[in-house]
Amino acid sequence: MSELLARLTEYRGEIITSIVETGYMLGNSLLAAVLVGLPVGTLLYLARPGGPYERRWLHSALNVYVNVVRSVPFLLFVVALIPFTRWLVGTSFGTTAASVPLAFVAAALYARFSEQTLLDVPEQTVELARSLGASPLQLVTRFLYSEARSGLVLSLTTVTISMVSYSTIMGVVGGGGVGDFAIRYGYQTYEYDLMYATIVLMIVAVMLIQGAGTLLSRSLDRRGR
Repeated sequence: MSELLARLTEYRGEIITSIVETGYMLGNSLLAAVLVGLPVGTLLYLARPGGPYERRWLHSALNVYVNVVRSVPFLLFVVALIPFTRWLVGTSFGTTAASVPLAFVAAALYARFSEQTLLDVPEQTVELARSLGASPLQLVTRFLYSEARSGLVLSLTTVTISMVSYSTIMGVVGGGGVGDFAIRYGYQTYEYDLMYATIVLMIVAVMLIQGAGTLLSRSLDRRGR
């Protein structure tokens, strides 16, 4: 145990850097999830066949994007996106470049989760909004999101945990992060205790994220009140 603590102290600078890199990638991907994924998921709900504002062509186009991004193995997706990443941020290497494929996946995941959450909103809520003359924007912001906010928070929590997992792969494009630290300083140097300590750190982080998301979701849940 004392040897492990000594190693952790020795690598404390690298550990802090890797945590910051992971946080940076997570922040960018979750920003994309909220700013892109939530609107896409909302449009999927609204434009679906039989939906409040049915637009089959729009639903089909968005559905293709979500399905394609979610179906491609993530490592292959990262590699395939390298030309676009280089065009977008000027490089295909580094933490910022690593955030690009993560953002695409986070947006697609949250879009699907958002759509599924909105589908659980009672149809009576939509009918009430329409009977009151609510505009599409008012229907979404004042009725749908208000009714589904607990589920949307839980969905975002699930996406966050998924992004923690995906971020461990980003060392292949120099993204760094906690997972990359575990591989380079633990596995590749045969210091397995350091690798396992890093894994425990990630497990604790995931548990904290899940706990915080669950508590926030419960506080926003109107059912049973």
